[in-house]
Amino acid sequence: MKKLVEKLTIKDSKEKALRFLRVALSKKAVRPTLLRLNKLTPITDYFLIVSGGSARHATSIADAIIEDAHGDRTEAYSVEGLAQGNWVLLDYGEVIIHVFQNPVREFYDLEGLWSDAPREIFPPDIIEEIEANKDMEQENEDESSSNML
Repeated sequence: MKKLVEKLTIKDSKEKALRFLRVALSKKAVRPTLLRLNKLTPITDYFLIVSGGSARHATSIADAIIEDAHGDRTEAYSVEGLAQGNWVLLDYGEVIIHVFQNPVREFYDLEGLWSDAPREIFPPDIIEEIEANKDMEQENEDESSSNML
């Protein structure tokens, strides 16, 4: 009996990446970037990069993505860094997700390393949620600063 293998298109890959981004945003992820890599490397179609404010926050974002993927029987090929929460890597084949704490993201600078990769533009509903999370992040930073005085 011949087993059929479904060939995903770049559109399918992008939809998958946007689904994972929506899950990350529901956990208040910030600074999302979606890099299209399909013409630069055979390893994946997209890198989705997001940040969390702490190890617990980054782990929470990654856990939510894993749970969502598991719900439709999509299993990660690899999960790295979940216990530490500084940089969590979730490899779903055509989409590789990087969940960083901000200082670690700045240090490794994946956006700089992959500067040749086009950045995808997000649909309006995602942009609204990104802006809402950004506002909340700024409020939290302001509150932290005032507590230190």
